[in-house]
Amino acid sequence: MATDYAGFIATVEREADVPHDQAERAVTATLATLGERISDGEAHDLAERLPPELRRLIDRHAGDGPRPLSAGEFFQRVQVREQVPIMEAEDHVRAVFAALRETVDPKEIADLASELPRELERLLFDDLPLDDLDDGVAGSSPSSAQDFLARVARRTGLDEDGAQRATDAVLELLAFRLAAGETDDLEQRLPAELHAPLERGKAEKPSPSAHWLPLKPWLIAVAEREGVSRAEARLHVRAVFATLAEAIGDDELEDVTAQLPSEFRALFPRRR
Repeated sequence: MATDYAGFIATVEREADVPHDQAERAVTATLATLGERISDGEAHDLAERLPPELRRLIDRHAGDGPRPLSAGEFFQRVQVREQVPIMEAEDHVRAVFAALRETVDPKEIADLASELPRELERLLFDDLPLDDLDDGVAGSSPSSAQDFLARVARRTGLDEDGAQRATDAVLELLAFRLAAGETDDLEQRLPAELHAPLERGKAEKPSPSAHWLPLKPWLIAVAEREGVSRAEARLHVRAVFATLAEAIGDDELEDVTAQLPSEFRALFPRRR
């Protein structure tokens, strides 16, 4: 249980896979925004159950009354406070909520959840993946490889070259993980310019069947190919998977996720 400040921050470090100083920034941004979103009474009750170093973050807005923030607005406020891409802000909120679950008793978690919008309530209880809430990205299918990469870039804050590297690394290692026939099906749904990394991953496979590989070593492999940290790789995977889901449709997405262990599915957007 994360009953003290060090334990709380350590939980966020572990859940978000970030260094100590970034975990502290994520906690500050998330709890300050949470303090704005909930009622004064709930802020006071929650603050009493947190380590002393964190109480001021929740309770400092007392007297202002709750602000009716949607989940999307909540993530955007965290993003602005932390100065990170929107999907990284979402991942950090998820990690801070995990630390809250380890620190606060279930009754208080239930009281807190009752004041939150549905997306945040589900995240608080279940640690479920989030819908994409970055306006102007989610929705229609990417019209071209350039559009695909532009969506990845916006979701991650990468430039065009970075989005290309992230997309290539994720698609290559996804093809390495899937059965060759499923990779062929993916290619039929994606622009021709995105086929090369899929073909490379398929060629590297020891056999045409689905290749067993747990999530952690798979993410490490993505990070190594991309030349980034594992935390950055996780963010990039989520962005590419979100864009991939838009490109291939629900039926093909179901076929892809059926070949992956359940631990991979939290990296895909939640199906509506």
